Amino acid sequence: MLRVIKKAGHGGTDPGAVSSSGVREKDLTLMISQYMYDEFKKRGVPVTLVRSADETLSPTERVNRILEAYGDNPNVVIISNHINAAGSAIKGAEGAEVIYALRDDSNLAFNILQALGNAGQKMRKFYQRRLPSDTSKDYYFIHRNTGQNTHPVIVEYGFIDNPEDLAKIQNNYKEYVDAVVDAVIATAEGEVISSAPLGDNYYVVKNGDSLWSIASKYGISISELKELNNLSSNNLTVGQVLEIPSKKSEEGTYTVKAGDSLWNIANKYGVTVSEIKDLNGLSSNSLMIGDVLKIPSDNVYTVKAGDSLWSIANKYGVTVSEIKDLNGLSSNSLMVGQVLRIP
Repeated sequence: MLRVIKKAGHGGTDPGAVSSSGVREKDLTLMISQYMYDEFKKRGVPVTLVRSADETLSPTERVNRILEAYGDNPNVVIISNHINAAGSAIKGAEGAEVIYALRDDSNLAFNILQALGNAGQKMRKFYQRRLPSDTSKDYYFIHRNTGQNTHPVIVEYGFIDNPEDLAKIQNNYKEYVDAVVDAVIATAEGEVISSAPLGDNYYVVKNGDSLWSIASKYGISISELKELNNLSSNNLTVGQVLEIPSKKSEEGTYTVKAGDSLWNIANKYGVTVSEIKDLNGLSSNSLMIGDVLKIPSDNVYTVKAGDSLWSIANKYGVTVSEIKDLNGLSSNSLMVGQVLRIP
């Protein structure tokens, strides 16, 4: 049976990262962990909270409490909740990361990151980190010292030194926690969180990838890719999630990619193949990668992580009702990658 141990990062004399407005990581992680504890209890999952108050705990004390709870058991998932900080290294860094142990496969980490993405947070990457002095060992003690059978993950919900990302965490932490709880239970039951919401505007880095190969694949420049993802170097990590610059514009153009057809492009924008062919003077259905097509529709917008109908309507100076009516929406729910027509 699944058992969960939650660790609120930092605490007591260790505040963790601190925002420019004075928000402390230790307070956010305790709030997140307490809510997560309640949610696992509601689902009937045995759960233990390592730090339930603002107390100072050494790494050894944390590990002892973890192993005393349920032992070195393969049914135990350890969730260490944290808030990231980039400092001056990556200006404007945002989004979630999940770090998993060298002894584990990536299934749990991927499911958690995907679930956070589905909940509206930007997905950065899921990865492992090795100890520089001994690369056979994990970098973080929560991975390295918690036995050989437990499944520990560090969840970084966003960046405390990015005011916009911090506000997203404060306003949406319950949705993010619900997503993590769902992902843990789904993984224990052998399920995979659907990656469909990623859409065409995201790419998960695989072995052998480089910025050049990814940029070439999507017909964009390396600088575009780096700028959109706040990358300060060309280094990539397997599992890293990159946002791909859309080649659609507000004027209604679309750049053909591998696998595209007139039918799927027309279906994406809610128009007909004939309308696209007539507007672009096409005599056949053949397309070439890199072709730029005019789209015979109103302005269009592709939903990104963190978007809401309100923010999109505000961006274009229209009302939420106008967008819903034009797109036949019956609710305010959106999916990352969804294409909306703008009045």
